[in-house]
Amino acid sequence: MFGQSINPLRNRLARLIAACALGLAALSPASALAQSRIKDIVDFEGVRDNMLVGYGLVVGLNGTGDSLNSAIFTRESLVGMLERMGVNARDDALNTQNVAAVMVTATLPAFSRQGSRIDVSVSALGNASSLLGGTLLVTPLQGADSEIYAVAQGPLAVGGFSAQGAAETVVKGVPTSGRVANGAIVEKEVPFAMANLGSMRMTLKNPDFTTARRIARAINAFVGEEAANVADPGTVDLSVPSAYRQQVVELVTDIEQLRVEPDVPARVLVDEQSGVIVMGENVRINRVAIAQGNLTIRITETPQVAQPLPFANVGETVTVPRTDIQIDQQDDRKLTVVETGVSIQDLVNGLNTLGVGPRDMITILQAIKASGALQADIELM
Repeated sequence: MFGQSINPLRNRLARLIAACALGLAALSPASALAQSRIKDIVDFEGVRDNMLVGYGLVVGLNGTGDSLNSAIFTRESLVGMLERMGVNARDDALNTQNVAAVMVTATLPAFSRQGSRIDVSVSALGNASSLLGGTLLVTPLQGADSEIYAVAQGPLAVGGFSAQGAAETVVKGVPTSGRVANGAIVEKEVPFAMANLGSMRMTLKNPDFTTARRIARAINAFVGEEAANVADPGTVDLSVPSAYRQQVVELVTDIEQLRVEPDVPARVLVDEQSGVIVMGENVRINRVAIAQGNLTIRITETPQVAQPLPFANVGETVTVPRTDIQIDQQDDRKLTVVETGVSIQDLVNGLNTLGVGPRDMITILQAIKASGALQADIELM
């Protein structure tokens, strides 16, 4: 009996020592700034959202809804809804523009229970010009398995608006989309028994061998046994330790607060359309010489008018061309040498010294990569 009570104390003491060791390691100013919590860099198996979608009708619009003559699906949906309510509108000529067909989307959070509420987004499907002032009718929301998990209904909150006159139209935002806060009620739960798990997986948001190994080591040091193993760069398998049997939630709570330093690969992201460049900290460049210059030819036409003197009997008015040509070869641009192993800050400073803009910098980086001097991957967005 006495020996059984000592084992839990030993396990708690081992976890306390491991936590103190991790805390002392975190006191280093250089590493503390780069460390992240495990909960911020991984996703735990089973703890995920689910996408829901549904088709419905929005009513109460002020003449800004779908045209029933062109939006056939809106007409058929309206007729079907009225028939379910005992109204026969099949033989009548419907000409209302106060109804719009919409697509309703929502995200079902993990562990949502029956009766809880979630937000929904509503977007026009037909030719409605605005959903302002509309009310969403009862709309079932389905998951990827075609099962109904929630039902949405309620008045729309539309951020945009449109106003039209005889000669001008003003549109602000997107009036054909809106949102219903807490507009859906969860009717079916996604079954997942987390407390009874004997093992679970952690998926890295940015797969990396080094980061996965650091996560496994931090977890093993905390629990005091080899409970975490690296399966691949994006997955860490975790076996529930004996001290946490039937207490998986407590295990996840303790693990997700541990801090590790993610390893960032040398990568340069380039968006040529907007001229945005994002370079990682580990980007390095070998010794290379860089020169940048553009030939600019500017031609300016300033024609002048020549006409005879007043009261002259001869002469006519003519246009005399005047052309001014300026050539800028940018001879002041110099050749700059970038030393081996320079950091990203040194590279940026050197290119800024040359007066290089973002779009020219993209071309220079691609040229350095082609020469083999840039030790990083360039990815085009």
